[in-house]
Amino acid sequence: MSGAIVIAGARINGEDVGTIAVRDGVLIDPADAGAGATRIDAEGLVLLPGLVDLHTHLREPGREDAETIESGSRAASRGGWTAVHAMANTNPVADTAGVVEQVWSRGQEIGLVDVFPVGAVTVGLKGERLAEMGAMAQSRARVRLFSDDGICVYDPVIMRRALEYVKSFDGAIVQHAQDLRLTEGSQMHEGDVSAELGLAGWPAVAEESIIARDVLLAGHVGSRVHIQHLSTAGSVDIVRWAKSRGINVTAEATPHHLLLTHEEARTYNPLFKVNPPLRTAEDVEAVRAGLADGTIDIVATDHAPHASEDKDCEWAAASFGMLGLETALGVVQKVMVESGLMTWKDVARVMSHTPARIGRVDASHGRPLAVGEPANLTLVDPAARWIVEPAALASRSHNTPYAGMELPGRAVATFLRGKPTHLDGRFEGVFA
Repeated sequence: MSGAIVIAGARINGEDVGTIAVRDGVLIDPADAGAGATRIDAEGLVLLPGLVDLHTHLREPGREDAETIESGSRAASRGGWTAVHAMANTNPVADTAGVVEQVWSRGQEIGLVDVFPVGAVTVGLKGERLAEMGAMAQSRARVRLFSDDGICVYDPVIMRRALEYVKSFDGAIVQHAQDLRLTEGSQMHEGDVSAELGLAGWPAVAEESIIARDVLLAGHVGSRVHIQHLSTAGSVDIVRWAKSRGINVTAEATPHHLLLTHEEARTYNPLFKVNPPLRTAEDVEAVRAGLADGTIDIVATDHAPHASEDKDCEWAAASFGMLGLETALGVVQKVMVESGLMTWKDVARVMSHTPARIGRVDASHGRPLAVGEPANLTLVDPAARWIVEPAALASRSHNTPYAGMELPGRAVATFLRGKPTHLDGRFEGVFA
């Protein structure tokens, strides 16, 4: 055998039908694959570069009852991802070179996706002293993104110093934009639904005011800031304004903020409790438009697994967060592609090329589908229709807001450096 893999008949980036070939982890000319190559009939499928998630909670170390690096990596590969960025709010917190190297090494050992740790901005996520970001950047994990995600870097002096610190190694501060005083005790979006349900409201301005402050700080310092899970129309406007001024800001939208609204809270089902909260239909439309026109740079999952006891309770006591790795592609196809707002080439941009560039992992991920490039690939069946069944997901947790929902499209094969990490039943026996 030649050891090569030939993928024939796929629509490359959703456009022209073509054939690609892989050997030794890189793309080669199909003419060089040889007669003994393993062949995959990909007619009707879309071939994308492997997806890159900039916002994943893998919970290890510390909450392995909710997720592990292994279970999260398996969920990611099944969702079409070849790289994920693991948030720092673990136990112990990923605020030292030792912890980020542990996470990175475990991801390498499992080998289903590349796991890139995100380092904490402050020691213990306490917002008081800067963590050793330089040491994490110089570690084997080569951390370039830093976030106290789950908690806002609230002190403007700390935020300014953090932005100054990361400039020396081309890092970025990744901000969870939430004014802590304005959201104390908040349970859902502040509006008519929260008033009707008697749940403490979470005003849009609590997100927007932090984004406004931080883009101004980033512009003043000349550093990179990335805004997580942008959720309001006002936030879209602020980021658009900052970009028009040449400020180095990027932003992400989550699948759930592209699809779901605060109306879901009427069920009092904690599966819909998330931070930031689900917003109004008008906000959802603005976030979709912002993603389509490039104001919002990427889609990121904010995959947040929780053990059953943290969600199977009354709304006020439940934890914030929902699963996203295995459903993100389907939601994006449903909301953005099938509506005509985006093409599959756009999906490759917002779910692969741009997140890889923001995370500074674009030497190996988010690359063009061209000869000589790393063979990190995702095959998508856009005609697939599937019902989300929580127990069938690879995650250790079941807190998906899409339970029972039919979603379009599904990753049917994922390759990390040419190695198949996920194959659905249609390819059973191909690699036997």
